[in-house]
Amino acid sequence: MQKSPISTMIEIAVKESDDAAKRLGKAIKAHEETEKQFSLLSQYRKDYELRFQDNAAKGIGTAQYLNFQAFINKLDGAVDGQKQIVRDAENKIKIARELWQESEKKRLSYNTLNNRAISVRQKQEAKLEQKQTDELAARTLFYNKR
Repeated sequence: MQKSPISTMIEIAVKESDDAAKRLGKAIKAHEETEKQFSLLSQYRKDYELRFQDNAAKGIGTAQYLNFQAFINKLDGAVDGQKQIVRDAENKIKIARELWQESEKKRLSYNTLNNRAISVRQKQEAKLEQKQTDELAARTLFYNKR
């Protein structure tokens, strides 16, 4: 039996939707990783600053202070860079979610069209069956009266 065009379209839409869902899952996982890295980097910066404050309270020289300041500046740059990476990952999730939603809408609309076609076909078949039953009953009644 040959597939109907709508069933082929449904298969394609299901595959597209599944692929879009997988891409969304990957985007979410990548975002979680970037947030985790951001959190670790931020925590490292806080810890380093606390260590410096402890050492500064005990007394440090100018060279140590300048080294600390340079390293904190590098850490701040890394934290800011990681913040941007997190925002980019959030944007990728947004795009992937929109694409998945679009593919789901398409899949659902094809299913709706298919269900309507099935319903119309079933009604036509029921009508035909009823007509045949009525004709048989009429013939039976006609021949029984003879």
